[in-house]
Amino acid sequence: MTEHPPARIVQVVAGVIRDVRGRILLSRRTEGRDLAGLWEFPGGKIDPGESPEAALARELHEELGIRADIGVPLITVPQLYPDKRLTLDVRHIGQWAGTATGREGQALAWVPPHKLARYPMPPADRPVVAALQQPALYLVTPDVNGLVAGEATAPSSAEAPQMPAGGDGFSPAERRWLDALDRALAQGIRRVQLRAPTADPTRWPLLTAAAAARCSAANVEVLVNGDATLARSLGVGLHLRADQLASHDRRPVADDVPLAASCHTVEELRAAESLGCDFAVVGSIRPTASHPGAAGIGWDHFARLREHISLPLYAIGGLGAGDLPQARQHGAQGIAAIRALWPVATD
Repeated sequence: MTEHPPARIVQVVAGVIRDVRGRILLSRRTEGRDLAGLWEFPGGKIDPGESPEAALARELHEELGIRADIGVPLITVPQLYPDKRLTLDVRHIGQWAGTATGREGQALAWVPPHKLARYPMPPADRPVVAALQQPALYLVTPDVNGLVAGEATAPSSAEAPQMPAGGDGFSPAERRWLDALDRALAQGIRRVQLRAPTADPTRWPLLTAAAAARCSAANVEVLVNGDATLARSLGVGLHLRADQLASHDRRPVADDVPLAASCHTVEELRAAESLGCDFAVVGSIRPTASHPGAAGIGWDHFARLREHISLPLYAIGGLGAGDLPQARQHGAQGIAAIRALWPVATD
């Protein structure tokens, strides 16, 4: 990370304003300003002694001529620029009154949410688009024999391998794994990484094919961990391990196929961004049972990593859905987890 970051700290607040059709308002930065011509969520700087809510209400009235009720936080994005360290605090806007006009000569655009990514934006605004568009939870599957009473375990020698039984060709453990995946999808999971480090390599392609079919039927995005050949054969996304980033000099899957990576350093995050990854996973935030003795990096370090890139990030490591508000306060798009998001069988 930067040894001597800029001393100037700038706190900015912005709003997600929707019209009756659900479109979101963007404002274009005028000539003569930093990053002129790029589109951003309307807002401005927080004055000394001013609360974020008061600052946003003031800025929206001054810039757009509207009076707005400031709603709940969406995400706070720390971003490092050459001359400043910026924090962008983004709030949902509730009811608002007036006609939004560019009172400072700026162009405005009402944009359907699914088209936001088409607008070129400053680095700090790009994670806001991800927070609006993409799933907040990213399930990473456990080993096939993996979760017992809520803990991750490797298959015991008595359990593995289990030969297929029944007409579907799957072993009892494999069927339990697929059933648990079905329950996770039914509970609202919309992005899944298929990963089972100790799975039988002769069985894993069959199991991932069945899992990918279940995800596709539920309209859930699915990525395979580490195996580009398998991902391409199934027509699904690819999640790269950190140690795989250096082995790729170009995107290993098509542009319209999801690509992600696990990262731990700024260098790895920059490599993921350069490779064209759609998002990355960073951690471990807290100590975990799967990595005994390893200290977590904590939220402050996560935020320091966040500010160097604009890539959407998931935080992982000892976290669950209840940690999402804290994750968003530090610039995370969402939470990635194994045991906290994997339904454990009760029978």
